[in-house]
Amino acid sequence: MKFANLTGRERVIDAYCGIGTIGITAAAKAKEVIGIELNGDAVRDAVRNARANDIRNISFYENDAGVFLMGMVEQKEMCEVIFMDPPRSGSTEEFMQAAVNMRPGRIIYISCEPTTLARDLRWLKKHGYKAREAVAYDMFPFTENVETIVLMTKQG
Repeated sequence: MKFANLTGRERVIDAYCGIGTIGITAAAKAKEVIGIELNGDAVRDAVRNARANDIRNISFYENDAGVFLMGMVEQKEMCEVIFMDPPRSGSTEEFMQAAVNMRPGRIIYISCEPTTLARDLRWLKKHGYKAREAVAYDMFPFTENVETIVLMTKQG
């Protein structure tokens, strides 16, 4: 959450949100959070988790994150912060293009796969974002797996 630097005025997107952990945590310091997840069971769990924690400023949608964001862009909707936690295969160009078109000040990319993280960060850099800070977490000691969180901000 530190990377998001939320003040209570932001509209936040939690893409690839799973059961809503990141979005629910962000909701405490955001104006509004929108969670997007393709897995319907995870979306139902996210809704239950938000209700169990009495979080009212969050909505969850069962949809492909890229398709959903493109729809938001077509409606001229914007946001200030995007959390993205894609699967090991990384994000899609469609999602990243839509994210860039929304012009958020901050994109927080959470990745469990360094190869696709590097690929996607290169794409975002070519489209006006710069990696400002990164932290790696060894959540699975004695394995090759690492979770990396990268803060990207709009250049210029």
